[in-house]
Amino acid sequence: MKKLYLSAAVIAALLFSGAVLTSCDDDDDKTPDNNPNTITFENVTAVKNYVQSGTFDAAQPGGTTTIVFNAGKGQTLMFATMYGYSNDLFFAPENPGLKLYNDDGTPRTGDVSAAVQLWDNGTRVNQKPGPDVTHPGTAEVGNVTQITDGRDVAGNTYLPASSLMKLTLAYDAVKSEFTLTIANISSGTANETPFSAGVWVVSNVLDGDLIVEKPFFEKDQKSSTQLTALAENGNTKPYTDLITPQTGIITTLSPAIVVIYTGDTNPIYTLGQKDAQIGLAALAQRGDPSQLVTSLGKLPQVKHIYTTGDDMADPGQKMYTQYEAAEGDKLAYALMFGYSNDWFYANESAVNPLSRGDISNNVVLLDDGTAVSQYPGAGNAQLIFGGTLMPEDQPITKVGDTYPVPSPKNVIKVTIN
Repeated sequence: MKKLYLSAAVIAALLFSGAVLTSCDDDDDKTPDNNPNTITFENVTAVKNYVQSGTFDAAQPGGTTTIVFNAGKGQTLMFATMYGYSNDLFFAPENPGLKLYNDDGTPRTGDVSAAVQLWDNGTRVNQKPGPDVTHPGTAEVGNVTQITDGRDVAGNTYLPASSLMKLTLAYDAVKSEFTLTIANISSGTANETPFSAGVWVVSNVLDGDLIVEKPFFEKDQKSSTQLTALAENGNTKPYTDLITPQTGIITTLSPAIVVIYTGDTNPIYTLGQKDAQIGLAALAQRGDPSQLVTSLGKLPQVKHIYTTGDDMADPGQKMYTQYEAAEGDKLAYALMFGYSNDWFYANESAVNPLSRGDISNNVVLLDDGTAVSQYPGAGNAQLIFGGTLMPEDQPITKVGDTYPVPSPKNVIKVTIN
């Protein structure tokens, strides 16, 4: 998912149009030549472990609680809640979490209770489970273990977790949004118990892999202080204090197209108007600038076209291209917000290509209006999940505050030297 390779025909077309195919990232030691006209795009996104996280309410026997979240193919939901009538037992799926999509890419829906397991935190001696359990009880030094045979180390017996907790998934395909309903079905059983308030996370993805595959615990290893607080007392605050700053939207950046032109009209886009059908949608949806290069090369006001190569830029990586420009020329650029359906970064106002320094304050994040937007980095129709976009026909607009997207200055740095 990191790399988009251009065909030989596309490269030939770029060369014919005058493009300079140069790029640079942190994986190599190359630096731009001492050329007076070099524009650099740097992905300055702070890597976050989780794209979404939160808490959910407690559930008494006979009651329910819900978690609403977004996810794409390959992402999982991890959650944990205390077995209330115990010393340090908790419910959670096995790592990396509840699988949300089938192998064929279709979302899982309906009863998924088999995914939940009962775990012993290993920090308190287990008493017979029930309302008379003394909290927190006698301390012990152990590891997180799974109760797999219906008995804990003290010989206490338990029904399977799926006999106490029912998990039901519903899915909204347009939003790529799941609703998990957790029903406490322990009422009247030998293991009747309330469930405490709980915590949940959806891991971010980078280069096709989950950033965190063991969010809350590691089987047969010591528990964390945060999980201990939850498993012993149903206290979610230590976890929320830990995971909230680790949660946020991240993104890759597609190769950038850089255009040197004359006149007063940005040849790439016009805010408030619909996509001109000259290739911007391919860049905004798939990070592919080739069609736009070909189309812009036919415009008389366009003097030169360049791209930064064929690689996506991960957080911490850079891309650049050198260019030719003269007095009176203007510069425009565009590149995809990689974890979106059809968003792109561009210059809001014309850039003097002979200027020098940081020009990041002129960057704007735009919605191309050609595909229905989903939660960035958690939308199953997005490029990073190999999804199929849902088309729409709307004008190009600035991306608003529907999603907690970092400001452009916290994602992309653009400099000219």
